[in-house]
Amino acid sequence: VQLQASGGGSVQAEGSLRLTCTASGRTPSTYTIGWFRQAPGKERDLVAAVGWRDDDIYVADFLKGRFTITRANAKRTVYLHMDNLKPGDTAVYSCALRSPGRIKYDYWGRGTLVTVSS
Repeated sequence: VQLQASGGGSVQAEGSLRLTCTASGRTPSTYTIGWFRQAPGKERDLVAAVGWRDDDIYVADFLKGRFTITRANAKRTVYLHMDNLKPGDTAVYSCALRSPGRIKYDYWGRGTLVTVSS
């Protein structure tokens, strides 16, 4: 299984970015994709996740209203839409895949850096 994350970059505060995560290879028949972020000196946090069902969506409470997650392309592509970005959103964003019945995420992609300037 391979995960490819892209879409990071530099943006000014109040701007928007869309991150893309594409899964390929021998993926499970159903799976959850999660987006995580890690800021310098901080722990990695789960930002949002989407399960196989269209209504199986999680977004961290403190990001609701600014971040949304969607799935497309036979569910192999997951987008993280980030609006009204703030300097505190600056971090490396990574996507990961969790197989059915697993608590932890099994596969990880390389991160993409998001930098928000004031």
